[in-house]
Amino acid sequence: MRLKYLLLLIIVIGVTACDQDDLLNGNFSSSNNVDSRILKETEDYFIENIGDVVFFEVDNSGLTALAKLTLDKQADWLSLNIGYQVLIEGHADEQGTRDYNLALGARRAQIVKEYLISRGVDPSNISIVTYGKERPIENCSAEVCWSQNRRAVTIVNALSKG
Repeated sequence: MRLKYLLLLIIVIGVTACDQDDLLNGNFSSSNNVDSRILKETEDYFIENIGDVVFFEVDNSGLTALAKLTLDKQADWLSLNIGYQVLIEGHADEQGTRDYNLALGARRAQIVKEYLISRGVDPSNISIVTYGKERPIENCSAEVCWSQNRRAVTIVNALSKG
């Protein structure tokens, strides 16, 4: 785990060194190719190594032990990388009405937000949205698919330079 943080630190130092001339000249544009590539790698790192999805039980917005482990890692990463805005998407499976599933997705997103805040993430950097059953990642009328659709997804985006 420390090796991953060390590698991330080296990348950040490299980006800082590469952008030093731009900063001295007052160029704060995010169009720099190096910035975009490193930023994407950092967001990819979050998805691949931290985990951006937590799953829920049927008709439930309570966090499982596994979900809490993932959210703990997310909170730790976000505490080390404070320049990120977070959007939490709440989702539900196809069972139930559209309105019920929109409300359930909202509860799931809200519980994830509250958990991250309780772990020290700045609440002003967290937004939520619900999609209910409107954006499934698996399409079939069976538990194997439904279980993948009962989720909350944490999307990280770098805050714009001001």
